[in-house]
Amino acid sequence: MEANLRWVALTAVAPVAWGANYYVTHEFLPPDTPLYGAALRALPAGLVLLALCRQRPRGAWWWRSAVLGLLNVSVFFVLVYAASQLLPTSIASTVMAMSPPTMMLIAWALVSERPGIAHLAGAAIGLGGVCLMLLTGAGGVSVPGVLASAAPMLVSAFGHILTKRWNDTGTDILASTAWQLTAGGLFLLPVAAAVEGPPPALSTPALLAFGYVTLIATALAFAAWFTGLRHLPAGTVGLVGLLNPVTGVLLGTAVAGEVLTGRQLCGLALVLAGVVLGRPGRAGRSGTGRMPLPPAPAERPVRTLLPRSRR
Repeated sequence: MEANLRWVALTAVAPVAWGANYYVTHEFLPPDTPLYGAALRALPAGLVLLALCRQRPRGAWWWRSAVLGLLNVSVFFVLVYAASQLLPTSIASTVMAMSPPTMMLIAWALVSERPGIAHLAGAAIGLGGVCLMLLTGAGGVSVPGVLASAAPMLVSAFGHILTKRWNDTGTDILASTAWQLTAGGLFLLPVAAAVEGPPPALSTPALLAFGYVTLIATALAFAAWFTGLRHLPAGTVGLVGLLNPVTGVLLGTAVAGEVLTGRQLCGLALVLAGVVLGRPGRAGRSGTGRMPLPPAPAERPVRTLLPRSRR
């Protein structure tokens, strides 16, 4: 139980960082270059993780890295960048919270993880909170922005479950994350040059913002997220992802001057209740149907973000 809570805490780093990323992108990064914005987010992060793990893909991981890089990085980052520019921080991050039930259904189909009652109830309560936060009654919400925010949710949910399925073979987590980010960045660079022309000139605040987006919201966040997917049921990880809209709404209110209504406060409370309801201990008692992971080969130990002494 205590170990599971540590994995949950580690996994929570990702949605909190991603929730803050909406604000940083909306406020400090150029609005008309989503392809370059995505490429400059992915490629440096991938190279940093490659320098840390110093491993190249082997065998099937060459094409797996390309597929996951396209889903989890190229398409996902471009759409998130566009959504961050088209929507207020609170709305953009809230739409992404529809991912828990999506991840549960895909995990059921691809990795035989049957969602338990606690996971389903937590997802339902959390989605009720998401609806309250989204339906604020404020005018001017961009329909293309909502679609741009919903599309990456679907793409990433599928890509993350594929990552979980393929990482069950004992592949180093930092290495597979680095390969995905590098492949996704390399896909994006030529497309950005062809569509958007020369790279945009960046001010000092924009450079600092890209530093956060690259190192914290990408390299650290994705490594934490995929580590959580290795050690926790997909339903639990999806519910932890509900911290994304909580972070986005709170930052949008505290920093960006967006108005937090009573309806949104009730929605926040429901989202947090959904996360608590689907925590590992309760979900485990309800029966998640989680399949045990095969042990990693002895000659290739699995690297995680926690020191060996704390596993």
